[in-house]
Amino acid sequence: MRVSRRSVLRAALVAGGPAWLTACTSTETPALDELVLATGPDGAVFREIGGALAAALADELPATRVVERQTGASVENVRLLGEGQVHLGLSSLDPLVSGSLLSAEDPGGISAVGRLYDSFMQVAVPAGSSLRTLSDLAGKTVSFGPSESGTEFTASRLLSLLGIEVDARRMAHADAADEVRSGALDAFLALTGIPTPAIADTLGTFPLRLLDLPAEAERLAEAYPGPYVPATIPATTYGNLGPCHTFAVPNLLLARTSLDEDVVEVVTRTVFTQSARIAAGHPEASRINVRTGIATGQVPLHKGAERWFRATKR
Repeated sequence: MRVSRRSVLRAALVAGGPAWLTACTSTETPALDELVLATGPDGAVFREIGGALAAALADELPATRVVERQTGASVENVRLLGEGQVHLGLSSLDPLVSGSLLSAEDPGGISAVGRLYDSFMQVAVPAGSSLRTLSDLAGKTVSFGPSESGTEFTASRLLSLLGIEVDARRMAHADAADEVRSGALDAFLALTGIPTPAIADTLGTFPLRLLDLPAEAERLAEAYPGPYVPATIPATTYGNLGPCHTFAVPNLLLARTSLDEDVVEVVTRTVFTQSARIAAGHPEASRINVRTGIATGQVPLHKGAERWFRATKR
């Protein structure tokens, strides 16, 4: 019997997790043996932002071993959170709200620390390629990003909506860029922050081009209201590559609802007071700020995050 991704996600979200927390001390710094943060794959902003956040949290929680767990990204991170294998994880919004997987009545053991920044869908092809539109990918060999990634989820949804069939491969963005350079892939999709390391690094030795998706962005937003917003990648993002019309999806930092409120308050404070350090080198991620941090859509804020946001408004 074939099991759908939606069924896997729903099962993960309702799964219980181990009680990893030790009792909090009466000091300002809560006591926790280990804090595991699920990030993303090579060549993705989740990996770099997550690594920087882990380093900042290690400074804020000196008695805690902070561990960065590299993953396929959004969908895997949600699954790991639901299974209780990690405490924190990064995810784009669309897999979370798909099919009402999360609701105020049954959040499935997962809450939001806050909204961070937006990911942009980028479809990269060799600069000299004849591929000009998304429909031109029909029948081509294309990377959908890593398995259980937000890119895979959104790419599958988008191409299915448009009736475009491709020979889909699953791999990290950095590996996909190498495969495009070698000619083994015709294109790769990356739903991630900008500039995306896999694209920026490749442009130093191999010319790429991004496909414009203005009509596709509107169709996706109409078919799935909420997480998708038509957007433009600025011309300054990748040197001389020029602007690109596409769509954006908000990214959230998530936490196990069972994670101690004192710990999550420290995590929230770290994210929004050390955003410059965490987002260093990523202009889009520099938009992490308190004003938009509470805009987590259908995903409820963790009690510890609520406490910090309330205190900040005083």
